[in-house]
This record gives sequence, C-alpha cells and structure tokens, in this order.
Amino acid sequence: MDSANLHINEQDAAKAFTRQAPVFDGLYSNNTIINYKRQRVREAALQQLPKCGSILELNCGTGEDALFFAQKGFTVHGTDLSTGMLGQFEQKTDAYRDAVTFEQCSYTELGSLQNIGPYDMIFSNFGGLNCTGELDKVLASFDGLLKPGGTATLVIISKFCLWETLLVFKGRFKTAFRRFFSSKGRKARVEGEYFKCWYYNPDYVINKLGPEFELAGLEGLCTIVPPSYIENFAEKDPLLYRFLVRQEDRLKNKWPWKYVGDYYIISMRKRSPL
Repeated sequence: MDSANLHINEQDAAKAFTRQAPVFDGLYSNNTIINYKRQRVREAALQQLPKCGSILELNCGTGEDALFFAQKGFTVHGTDLSTGMLGQFEQKTDAYRDAVTFEQCSYTELGSLQNIGPYDMIFSNFGGLNCTGELDKVLASFDGLLKPGGTATLVIISKFCLWETLLVFKGRFKTAFRRFFSSKGRKARVEGEYFKCWYYNPDYVINKLGPEFELAGLEGLCTIVPPSYIENFAEKDPLLYRFLVRQEDRLKNKWPWKYVGDYYIISMRKRSPL
C-alpha cells in the first residue's frame, strides 16, 4: 500500500472511531477483562515513569488513561486523529486542564506537533498503532520527542495470539491464522466503517528504534487470560478466570508467554549520552 493509500486508511480509521466515540466508554468500561488489561498496562507504565513525569499519549481516545495519569500527578499531552474521540477527551479531562492538554495529530506526523516536549514517556494503549502500515515512520520520531532516559511504553497487537490460534480446533481457520498472513494489512470494521490493521512482533519495534534505545520491559497481555472479545468469560466462570489471572500475572514476562498474547506491552528506554 503506497503512502497516499496509507494516509487514506488512517482517515478511514479516524472516521470509524469518531462514529464510535459517543458510545466507546459504555461499550468497554464494564468489561472485566478490559479492566484487567488497563490495570496491567498502567502498572507497566508506572514502573517506567519518574515522579511527576510528562507523557505524550498517542491515540489517546476518550481520555481514560490520561485522566488516570493526571490523577496520579503526571502531565499528559494527548493526540488523536479522530475528532469524535478528542471531543470526548476534552470533556472528560476538563477538570484537569492544568495537567492535560491535547491536539489533533496523526502519529505518522508527529514532527508537526505543536507541543514537542521533550517527554519522559511516549504512551500508546490497546493497539492504536496497529492502525498504521507505517509504524517504522512513527517510531523514527520518538528519539526527538523523548528526554534522555525517557521511555516509550506501547501496547501492540501481536502477530501471534495463542488463544486465537487455538480456534483452529473449532474449525475457524480464517480467524486462527489471520495474523500470520497480514503483511498487506487485514480489514477491520468499526461502526460500519472499514479500514486496515497491521500486526507487529516485538522484534520489529526493537529493531526499528535501533541502538539509541534499550529494552526496558516486555510482557504478554491476554496470553493465559482470554482476549476480551470472548464475551462474558469472566462472568460465566469467575473461579477459572481468577485462576488464569494469577497464572498470567506470574508468567507474563517469561518465555514463551511474553510472545503469545493478544497484545504485548513493550517499554523501550532512550539511552542517555555517555
């Protein structure tokens, strides 16, 4: 897909999430597994953040994470291409305007940001970066936006998901292997709008960021706990769900579990000058 079509794809994704923005929180805020994922992601980010640090949030959505970090004493600059999401973001974070700012910007055009930082952290949650086929371009901008010693903590949908692959035993071959054959992107649908998503392994992020960055943390997310799209799993069998949570919390950063989740949480630290 050429750069013009990739730009159109980002616009299509922004249009889809603008349509979903008014109902987004209602759809996902009461999902037990999504709340577990949010807790895990926030814990991983907090481990990398200095006290009262500054955060550049990509694909900030409705502001759930920005609000959390602001309440913890951090400053957040949120970016998103979706006008609908930014409208929700503005309303939700209005009481924290001294700590939370925002602007409309594609993550492939971070060089045009008005607020260039530099920041203590670049943060992106729940696969927003999978909506671009130019992740290399996004990652290339991180060095200039981060302070020395700053960290990029990213939540990315992986190319291999154990739970999804097991669907082959239910005869759902297309779903089981959809990530393996996705080099040209896979079609996604949100609120009747179609756009493409791409899947990336941790090695892709590590290699594209290059020697200026070092791996600070890597853990699988929904490796043993099932993906949140398996509806009502936690409610149907709460004892089994709690058991799986304990196992995942114990093994999340061990091989092979850190590589087989629905998502992975990767933290890459910018090396300080010698």
